[in-house]
Amino acid sequence: MSATGDMKLVWSPAALGADVAVELNDLVSEDGLQTAVALSLFTDRRAEDGDVLPDDQVDRRGWWADELADVPGDRIGSRLWLLGRMKDQPDVLSRAEQYAGEALRWMVDDHVADRVEVLASVPSPGVLGLTVDVFKPAQKEPTRFRFAGAWRAEES
Repeated sequence: MSATGDMKLVWSPAALGADVAVELNDLVSEDGLQTAVALSLFTDRRAEDGDVLPDDQVDRRGWWADELADVPGDRIGSRLWLLGRMKDQPDVLSRAEQYAGEALRWMVDDHVADRVEVLASVPSPGVLGLTVDVFKPAQKEPTRFRFAGAWRAEES
């Protein structure tokens, strides 16, 4: 594994989770961008007080260490989990874009990216798709990630 990169996390649709990437019995490294996007989107952010929880849940989820953040109100993850039982409606796509943008906003705040654009779609019935374009400083073309189906990431 390269000493200059981070371990690459790969989203596994079958496991509904992420695992480190291994090739030729060695850990795969990357610049951290794909891993940062995946963790930002698929770690459950705590629901806001006004959010309606799915299926009459009472657990607002979230990460306990958000309470210890250096920046007050700084939270890890996204609220995409709130959409898990929603129907394919235009307002759901708008909320998915809002929640994903909220989860990735730290990239701009921390100067990892000049901007991040998110587009939500329904690539097939019952499937929420996300296209995330990360515009890194001094980079003309964005790095694009696509998530769909069982939340499988594809970099293009």
